Amino acid sequence: MFADDEAGLLCAAARTPSEFDAMVARRVGGVPVEQIVGWARFCGARITVGPGVFVPRPRTEFLVHQAIAVTRPGAVVVDLCCGSGAVGAAVAAAVGPIELHAVDIDDAAVTCARCNLAAAGAQVYAGDLYGPLPVRLQRRVDVLIANAPYVPTGDIALMPRESRLHESLAALDGGADGLDVQRRIVAEAHRWLRPTGQLLLETSEHQSRRTADIFRTAHMTTRVVSSKEYEATVVIGTAGRSQGDVPAALAGGGVTARLI
Repeated sequence: MFADDEAGLLCAAARTPSEFDAMVARRVGGVPVEQIVGWARFCGARITVGPGVFVPRPRTEFLVHQAIAVTRPGAVVVDLCCGSGAVGAAVAAAVGPIELHAVDIDDAAVTCARCNLAAAGAQVYAGDLYGPLPVRLQRRVDVLIANAPYVPTGDIALMPRESRLHESLAALDGGADGLDVQRRIVAEAHRWLRPTGQLLLETSEHQSRRTADIFRTAHMTTRVVSSKEYEATVVIGTAGRSQGDVPAALAGGGVTARLI
């Protein structure tokens, strides 16, 4: 976002000149503009974002598009590491009625997610990954989505101060190689996915091969899908399906896919 755009957002949000000055001071201090005005634009909608909550990135819209492509109305969908609930809200808005469950370990994020997912009738839980999900969902989930943290611990200090100082560390830190949370998600996915259910994880292009290896270790048919437009990569694993049943490529939009 350009400085002129940010100034316009702050001006529109401020009710008085003194409030505008205070907002500008916070922005100069490194607070994300989305946290200052209280919302972020994501997939064409306004998503409530509170102090300290991870701001949804434009690249994650690619994860949403992949999830929409495999989600049918009435599906049981789980959004792990949901943050503000932006991904689940966008999928529900595009697909129609779904049974949506969302989980995050950060209490501030859960508060935002409950606000953003209210219209979808979602159940939002505070806790660690699958821990707070009701047992009745085991082997019933059609689509499992996660934008889990994938920044290596040693790289956190290199991130822009907007992220490292003003977003929850739990939303950023993926462990020594960035893939610790992904490993935990994939390792337990079989307990929750129905046969032919799908798991979608956002990752980075340079980590995608290792992320795919994690899926393969869990005996999931796996493809890596990338977009030049979004500068984004998603790894998709399918339970109980042969490679011959999985599309090898997606058409158009600079999107490519490869089986692993």
